[in-house]
Amino acid sequence: MAAVAKNLSGSGVLFTDRRDFYISPQVVKELWTDVAPFTTVVANREQRTPTDPLFKMFEHRNPWQKQEFSANEDLASLAAGDSESDPCDIDGIVGLASSADDSYLGLVCQVWDSTKTTLRGLVVITTITDSDTIKFKNLNNTGAVDVANNDVFVVVGNAHGEGTTAPEAWSDELNVVYNSTQIFKTSLQITGTLEAAALRGESSELARLRLMKSQEHKIQKERAFLFGGSRAGTNLNIGGAGSETFADGSTTDASGNTVRTTTGVVEAIRRYGDTSGDDQNNFTISEATYSYSNFVDDMEKVFQYVPESGSKIAFAGRGAMSYWSKIEGASGLAGSSGWNIHMGPTERNTMGFNYRQLETPHGVLMLVPTPVLRGPYNKYMVVVSEENLFHAVYRPPVYQTNIKTDDAFDGVKDQYMSDEGVGITLLESHKLFSITD
Repeated sequence: MAAVAKNLSGSGVLFTDRRDFYISPQVVKELWTDVAPFTTVVANREQRTPTDPLFKMFEHRNPWQKQEFSANEDLASLAAGDSESDPCDIDGIVGLASSADDSYLGLVCQVWDSTKTTLRGLVVITTITDSDTIKFKNLNNTGAVDVANNDVFVVVGNAHGEGTTAPEAWSDELNVVYNSTQIFKTSLQITGTLEAAALRGESSELARLRLMKSQEHKIQKERAFLFGGSRAGTNLNIGGAGSETFADGSTTDASGNTVRTTTGVVEAIRRYGDTSGDDQNNFTISEATYSYSNFVDDMEKVFQYVPESGSKIAFAGRGAMSYWSKIEGASGLAGSSGWNIHMGPTERNTMGFNYRQLETPHGVLMLVPTPVLRGPYNKYMVVVSEENLFHAVYRPPVYQTNIKTDDAFDGVKDQYMSDEGVGITLLESHKLFSITD
């Protein structure tokens, strides 16, 4: 009987110990390489070193960008001519002295209905009766001005008589917003025996863990800078009408140690943002009903502030990237509306992450796939104003080696440590989009 040739069997010592299945035994593939694009952009744009873990910022909104007030009562029609109106109570003052005073005299105003769709006429303010009551004259050459409760007086200029003195002056004040830094710690530990071992996959387990923990440290900062929140708040109410009082706002751990946290951009917009109006910055898109008209109106609000560049960075989850890709082209939402929305090819910028350009009627969005925008945030997009965002570093990040030495510990324990946060101002310049089915 002929001898049976030994084969490359799938059992025994030959299979479990002698065969080498590794094509590249020192190469390990990773899912994520661009770990923290949001943090990268913020840190490269502007980095500041506060002198305290709690830090304040000044912000200011030019009052002249929107100057108006509302009627607080119905008023009888004021005929064309030089007659003065009856007293008219007002409220809802924006961009002017907080109550009516002599600085209102001479203001020329258009009078609109409460929805600002019907123009009632043009008037000039002639008398201040008290802190919330004015009189005015009709500037129409024909037709009466009929003022109803909640009609809006929009300032378009001022006019003063010959030989008059300078009008009453008024001024505003700066607003103060704040945030805090947060202590991040990420440690790794191996035994001395493992450190000395010759391994496949990665020849040094210590080196592998150092790289992995570095990325973990970065991505946890990324999440905090987007989703983190603090009991102290930030006073970031849009319009500068913040009512929060600056306080430590910290909590404590089980041992009573002070724990401070930073408030991220997404959380700030959720807490203080507007879901409608001129300053809207919190948008919800329904895939089933979103139209090209909605898209144009939303992008108008995204790019409304000047001077700004014609492009903005948008950090997007993969679901949001998919949605914008679906609406472009002839078969997409834009094509069916007779318009052209263009998504450029994937490019890589100098900071090392990929992006695609979404061209809108009002500017270009640089869509950056952002790994932490996944799960419940898969269809979210955060558009930031780089001028109103900065990286706050109270203590420089450090990598601390061999931090465990008591009792001649046979091993290595290292730690990444940083004390950082994010500074946010003029919240209405940052936008949050969430896409729902």
